[in-house]
Amino acid sequence: MPEKSRPPAGASAAGHVGDTPADVAAGASRPRRSEGPRIRPRNGLDRYFSIGARRSTVGREVRGGLTTFFTMAYIVVLNPIILSGADITGATLPFGAIAAVTALVAGVLTILMGVVGRYPFALAAGLGINAIVAVFAATQLAWPEIMGLIVVEGLLITVLVLTGFRKAVFEAIPPQLKTAIAVGIGFFLTIIGLADAGVIRPGTPLISFGVGGQLAGWPLLVFVVGLLLTAVLVVRRVRGALLVGIVASTVLAIVVEAVASIGPRIGPDGSEANPRGWALQVPSLPSEVVSAPDLSLVGQFSLFGGFERIGVVAALLVVFSIMIADFFDTVGTVTAVGAEGDLLDERRNLPGSQPVLLVDSVAAAAGGAAGVSSNTTYIESASGVADGARTGLASVVTGVLFLLAMFFTPLVQVVPSEAAAPALVVVGALMISQIRTLEWDDMSLVIPAFLTIALMPFTYSITNGIGAGVVSYVLLRTAVGRGREVHPLMWVIAAAFVVYFALEPLQQLF
Repeated sequence: MPEKSRPPAGASAAGHVGDTPADVAAGASRPRRSEGPRIRPRNGLDRYFSIGARRSTVGREVRGGLTTFFTMAYIVVLNPIILSGADITGATLPFGAIAAVTALVAGVLTILMGVVGRYPFALAAGLGINAIVAVFAATQLAWPEIMGLIVVEGLLITVLVLTGFRKAVFEAIPPQLKTAIAVGIGFFLTIIGLADAGVIRPGTPLISFGVGGQLAGWPLLVFVVGLLLTAVLVVRRVRGALLVGIVASTVLAIVVEAVASIGPRIGPDGSEANPRGWALQVPSLPSEVVSAPDLSLVGQFSLFGGFERIGVVAALLVVFSIMIADFFDTVGTVTAVGAEGDLLDERRNLPGSQPVLLVDSVAAAAGGAAGVSSNTTYIESASGVADGARTGLASVVTGVLFLLAMFFTPLVQVVPSEAAAPALVVVGALMISQIRTLEWDDMSLVIPAFLTIALMPFTYSITNGIGAGVVSYVLLRTAVGRGREVHPLMWVIAAAFVVYFALEPLQQLF
């Protein structure tokens, strides 16, 4: 019998959360890529998505797609909150239109990723990028102008993909840093989940625990119950553990809100009026289930308006800052999600990554052209992978659900972040298990890995973690006389990150 690959912590021998001994007995366990007999496709769907070849089933793919959707459905509500503020002209974007177009673009691009990329990656408006976009819109540019710069950024990255440069950069990053990226994103997912649930909040000196140092409030109780339930389901290897945890937590949240009438944490003026309230959306049954989507934002961009308003050099610096964040967020996400699904090769690269990178690049331009900011591959895809997804069929399922969300926005808003956050924390636990493969006896490798892992959660940015790791790796390997082992492209990447970290003084200069 061929040697089996070691599954992630919490998964069964088949590498899926929830697989049972019967799955293994039925031959569901996953050999390494080079091992085992070739599996003949059962039908055209199996052949196209390589479902059997990746030791998956249609049921697992559907389940994984559902889990990914419910883990990241919050973006339909959160993106309008971030982007609906006024730009420098005083214009505000309609909340409903942003929500509808966010779901539309996420649905179309995620389906495209599934059909073209054939991997279980979902896409939506990038929150890290949107934070940058919101600042520029409030201080320097009108909304169509900043969207035009995002289109330019997306087209530039697409050119880098078509020339093979983006894939070359992806493969130039050494395995030590790629593993550190996956581990760092595990911690990043954990802190996102804890912050979404309100377990950690801004405080003195940096962050505080719950409300006044205590886990106070019914929403936090819902999170704790959901986390414990999901953890039990995972260690018991229940099929669909993450999805079951999200649904059960949502039902509990609806009951709690109906009985206690807690209300939202954030008041109408944007302040934290009710610290013990629900973080994002209140889990109450909607008065209506279906609503007609407002797609009026699509096409509202000015390709060269930003260059005219702030000048060519300043506009190019804006494009560069967004491009770096977009470029390396995807590198980190693809590496981490691929590692969770055991989809990487021995060099920690994703086989056949070119179509994945191409769709992700086109997504940036598409998001700008649709008026809802750059779209990118989501780290929450790891939740679906942890629940069994291995192919693009899962992405098709997630994408279809996003398209339906355009019409069922009131229903999507029922799921509070406190119900989805436990899945992120559990997936974080699964991903950090990869830390065992890092090299610990060479400090010129340990320090870059440590900085990569630490800066992702502590700065709330995948890009910052990768940048710190790359710059320190090039510097320290050179300092110990191992500079010849550094891939030439790593020097280019390091130089780009130096400019990225020095962007604020450069913007002031120009």
